[in-house]
Amino acid sequence: MTSQNIVRQIAAVHDLSAFGRTSLSVVIPIFSAMGIKVCPLPTAVLSSHSRYEGYRFTDLTDQMQPVIDHWKELGVSLDAIYSGFLGSHKQIRIVQGLIDTFMKEKLLVVVDPVLGDNGTMYGPFSDDMVTEMKSLVKRADIITPNLTEASLLLNKPFNPEIEESQIKDWMLQLSEVGPEIVVVTSVPDRSRDKTPGKHFSVIAYNSKSERFWKVPIDYIPADFPGTGDCFTSVFTGALMQGDSLPIALDRAVNFISYGVRATFGYEYDQNQGILLERILGRLNAPMPVSSYEIM
Repeated sequence: MTSQNIVRQIAAVHDLSAFGRTSLSVVIPIFSAMGIKVCPLPTAVLSSHSRYEGYRFTDLTDQMQPVIDHWKELGVSLDAIYSGFLGSHKQIRIVQGLIDTFMKEKLLVVVDPVLGDNGTMYGPFSDDMVTEMKSLVKRADIITPNLTEASLLLNKPFNPEIEESQIKDWMLQLSEVGPEIVVVTSVPDRSRDKTPGKHFSVIAYNSKSERFWKVPIDYIPADFPGTGDCFTSVFTGALMQGDSLPIALDRAVNFISYGVRATFGYEYDQNQGILLERILGRLNAPMPVSSYEIM
């Protein structure tokens, strides 16, 4: 028998890395700290994330549908579904089935279309995977691609020096496919620095209000895996808590920036990710002065 959720519940469809702060290892604690219960649907179990050589990998594709079936038998009620790294066409179709199974009037569907970065598609993927991901994007309320993934979804050449006018046009095209809100991360911000690769922003578009929002990102010469998972988790959690789009965007960017700064000063293996345990409390701290801009 379905019962009302005492706290809001989100199904998180991600892999689980046993070492390194990525995917479910960061998704679960972030949502928990924000008062939201996570129902994890693991796509795979890894001994570490893929930046470490020799990692072990166990595919859980065949276990995903039985989990969904059992949730249905238990009368589980979901307030949101959030998908990240999906390793195959079959997993994308399973997520589409998950959406159909738990669809209700106010179900929030967030898709982080993990396909590539820095202008390159991730090694295991092919053009067929991009095609399948496009079908999932159509079902989403919110998508959070980086610049590379936005270019792949639109079959556009990757341009690390893209102008704001062009990225806004891309976001309009992505929104026309289905999602109400399009958030693109790692957008070069040439208004602050003419040197490519030094300053970036996160830009969001809401088709309902027809507004663009922008939050600048502080530049620090570091590359920590898992920051994308952290960003989308905080952003989604903030929206579920009732924040407006620009405030949710601001909270997520500030949290990641603070995490990078808190970690960067240590002599530390950056592949482990940001020191999440040191900064989780910040999710419930007062917001700093807002830095978002209307574009």
